[in-house]
Amino acid sequence: MTNSLVNPATITTDMAVRIRAWRVDEGFGWRDVAHAASELWGSAYGSNQIYGRDLCTAAALVLGENPHEEPWN
Repeated sequence: MTNSLVNPATITTDMAVRIRAWRVDEGFGWRDVAHAASELWGSAYGSNQIYGRDLCTAAALVLGENPHEEPWN
C-alpha cells in the first residue's frame, strides 16, 4: 500500500465536485488539478503530480466513483 498525500476525510463534497470538474469536464491532467487546488485551497504541493493524482482518487471516493475507471481515466 502506498501513502497518499491526501486524506479522503479532508475532502468535502463541494471540493470533490470541483476536482471532478477539473479532471473530467475540463480535461485537466494531474499536475493541472494539483496546481488549481493549490491555488484555490492554499496547498504547499503546488503542481505536484502525485498530489493531483491523490486529489482525484480522494474526490472519486467521496463521490462514490471508482478512480480507476471512466470518467476519471
